[in-house]
Amino acid sequence: MTRPTLRVVALVPAHDERPRIGAVVEAAARHLPVLVVDDGSTDDTAARAQAAGARVIRQRPNRGKGAALRTGFADALEQGFDAVVTLDGDGQHDPAEIPRFLAALGAMDEPPDLVIGCRDFRRMPPVRRLANVLGRRAFSWAVGRDIPDNQSGYRLVGRRLMVEMLTSDESGFEYEVEMLTTCLHRGWRLAWVPIRTIYGGPSHIRPTHHLRQFIRATLIARRAMRAG
Repeated sequence: MTRPTLRVVALVPAHDERPRIGAVVEAAARHLPVLVVDDGSTDDTAARAQAAGARVIRQRPNRGKGAALRTGFADALEQGFDAVVTLDGDGQHDPAEIPRFLAALGAMDEPPDLVIGCRDFRRMPPVRRLANVLGRRAFSWAVGRDIPDNQSGYRLVGRRLMVEMLTSDESGFEYEVEMLTTCLHRGWRLAWVPIRTIYGGPSHIRPTHHLRQFIRATLIARRAMRAG
């Protein structure tokens, strides 16, 4: 039996990404329709994204990446999409690699709930490499299995997981961690695909705040997995 064609949209949460959002949208649009959720930008991110071919939802005020993803999931479900590919608007994720996620979507007997882009930690700047290696090990300990990459935001998210994440109370970094924890806890379908490791422009990450978020998310994951 021929599997029905699944509808997929590229979802780009963006906050003050004026320099790169146009190029990201144009490149992603070669593979998928593009939805940009402008999360309270103070520049012309929304206008540039729209000019490059994206459909844009403007979210006010700035609520965090998790909230932007939740807004995008709700819209994608309303529009009848079966999955989204999430990528950042700062150029850290190469849109040319979208076909890798689509290939993973078609390679499994049943569509995966979550496909995560797995980065080469050796190619990261030293401080980033240390943070990601320690974070990966801590999360692997929390969930009781080796996780190749738990922090990458380049992902394919299936319909079932999108629906589940609409009820999440998280709005920041923890939202993405919760996606993975949910799949692990429920035994849902997971996969990883290799992606390029790109670091260029300024980061939006606030180290102390990000660390607190990660510790909290890791402890929540630990409790969820122990609860069974």
